[in-house]
Amino acid sequence: MNDAASNSGRPLRDNAANERDWRAVPSDDGKVNILVVDDQPDKLLVYETILADLGENIVAAKSGEEALKQMLRSEFAVILLDVNMPLMDGFETASLIRGRKQTALTPIIFVTAFGDEMRSAHGYSLGAVDYILTPVVPDVLRTKVKVFVQLFRMTAQIKRQAEDRIRLTREQAARAAAEDSIHRSSLLAEVSHTLSSSLDSDCRGRGLTQLAVPYLADCCVLTIIDDSGQVVDSELAWTSAKDESSETQSALISQLLDDEPKEAMTRALQSDKVERIRLSRALCTLRVTKAGETTKSSVELDFSIEHAAVFPLLARGRMLGALLLGFTAARPFDTSQEALVSEFAGRVAIGLDNALLYSRIREADRRKDEFLAMLGHELRNPLAPIRNAVEIMRLTKSAGPVHDEAREVISREARHLSRLVDDLLDVSRITRGKIKLGLVALDLNVLMTRAVDSMRPLIASRQQVLEVSPAREPISIHGDPVRLTQIVVNLVDNAAKFTPDGGRIWLAAIRSGDECELTVADNGIGIACESLSDIFTLFTQGERSLDRRQGGLGVGLALVKNLVELHGGSVRAFSAGVGNGSEFVIRLPLLKAVPVADESTQSTEQRSDVCHRILVVDDHAGSASTLATLLRMLGHEVEIAHNGHDALDQAGRFRPGIAILDIGLPDMNGYELAARLLQLPETKHSTLVALTGYGQDEDRRRSAEAGFHHHVIKPVERETLLAILKSVPA
Repeated sequence: MNDAASNSGRPLRDNAANERDWRAVPSDDGKVNILVVDDQPDKLLVYETILADLGENIVAAKSGEEALKQMLRSEFAVILLDVNMPLMDGFETASLIRGRKQTALTPIIFVTAFGDEMRSAHGYSLGAVDYILTPVVPDVLRTKVKVFVQLFRMTAQIKRQAEDRIRLTREQAARAAAEDSIHRSSLLAEVSHTLSSSLDSDCRGRGLTQLAVPYLADCCVLTIIDDSGQVVDSELAWTSAKDESSETQSALISQLLDDEPKEAMTRALQSDKVERIRLSRALCTLRVTKAGETTKSSVELDFSIEHAAVFPLLARGRMLGALLLGFTAARPFDTSQEALVSEFAGRVAIGLDNALLYSRIREADRRKDEFLAMLGHELRNPLAPIRNAVEIMRLTKSAGPVHDEAREVISREARHLSRLVDDLLDVSRITRGKIKLGLVALDLNVLMTRAVDSMRPLIASRQQVLEVSPAREPISIHGDPVRLTQIVVNLVDNAAKFTPDGGRIWLAAIRSGDECELTVADNGIGIACESLSDIFTLFTQGERSLDRRQGGLGVGLALVKNLVELHGGSVRAFSAGVGNGSEFVIRLPLLKAVPVADESTQSTEQRSDVCHRILVVDDHAGSASTLATLLRMLGHEVEIAHNGHDALDQAGRFRPGIAILDIGLPDMNGYELAARLLQLPETKHSTLVALTGYGQDEDRRRSAEAGFHHHVIKPVERETLLAILKSVPA
């Protein structure tokens, strides 16, 4: 027996390279395959002739080995297998066919000339479906083979239909999964949009329950709590089965009163875990207390809530509230839905936390504004009498060089402190976008020269040299003269602060194309290279010495940068390192072909010889008395009042032409006092001046609305005060 014969009783080894897609389907031409195996060619010809009428593909094999090879290449509806063949007989061939998974169920009809029962039993034991004795009867053979051909076709059709159903089911499942995924994504996106559309803490969470119903549940309750665990807001939403459109209804509530849901929500808030409950009694009505009401109310449902789930709302380890979902008996709540609701609750918690953070930031910002306003007021109040006293000293006879030097020190340091306060408050206003520029056409050369005039006393006190180099031709720019002066003063002050006594400072302006450059340089201590990138950052300062000679708040350069950028310009800092001085270069756009008015030629009516009746109202005794003394020394008639009621009494008797009022009075504020003075016949035409430590834009707006003609910040400059007095007719 050859190698093939030696494989008897063992299954034919699967060869992946020769495998085909074993499906019970006919060939491409619609015919099925019939395998005829016989070692005698004449018998093969007879069988082919008999079966030709079936119209199928007849495949002939002359040995068992060849038959096995054909089985590897094709699928057959039935096999006609001769029992008596050399090398590998029919029984061994059948055994190998049955031992292979893909061919184990292929029908085998044995054909033999011997019909003893023992051989037949052996054939059937090998899986034969029939046993035909030779010589064969053509009709019988055709009929039997036809039965298996039809069975093969029916099996193929059933398999195709089953595969089609499976494919359709998979497509439907994939489509449903895709639609559900899209719906879930849309839901979560809508949640994020709803939460981000408003950060107002008063309406946070509104409308979220209507997103949860009916997709996530049949009813939903969202409860928000504060830091103490008290409920601050709740919303209820449910579906309405009576309405054909099944629209979602909602109501704002302050409390859910039904025991089981309420207790489940309490447990979820305390345990930080999801609570599932099956109600002992179905709820068709929810007992609640509606928002703004104290009496109990009922919400009638068109369905019965059988079970519920409560999800805690956690963000950054903080409990913000809970989300309760109610379900009917027909609506299960499985793991996939729980995952979606967890994501929903997580986004709600993040949104609520953002709203809470925003409200806290806004509250902190409001308190900061109030603090800065009060800080400015409290710092400016003591500065006012100091500055007034300095001006009084200037108007009195000098008591000697020591007296004069002391007066100048007080004046210089008071100006410095006043500028620090102004810078601090200005930075706060700029960062909040509340600075408005009064833009006019001006000459940078003139502005630069006037700005440094106010700095010369400081420069002289340190024996420093300030060299000013204006451009050879006028430099016309569009800017706010007050703010541009503030820029120059801050840069020169910064240079003086970080330059040793006896050092040099340079201030220069040049034209550069469509821009102009303003440069402030010094030979001072310089700037470390690693600090250049942060030099304009708020509250950033260089290395400090213990003597605090280079002190400050770290706001001056930040203010310079912000003001320059508000003018459409830029500023850069340069330094070769510590000990090598520094240079600041400002670039501003030029204003072409615009004539700049010479402020020195503007006609201002001089009224220095006019005597005014002035009423000074200030609860700060030092400010009031020193200002009154200064005004009297300037030739005016002055009376003082320390509160609003006294001011009204004196106004009727004194009939002042000018009233200088503080805003922060003890009995009535300055705005109210101004309005009442304008109602008195004796003062309805008086000029009202607000002289106050409150200098924010809101304060100026309120002054104008109250009827003030001028709003002046303490401590007032003598020149500013004189300008106001000169502008008032006798």
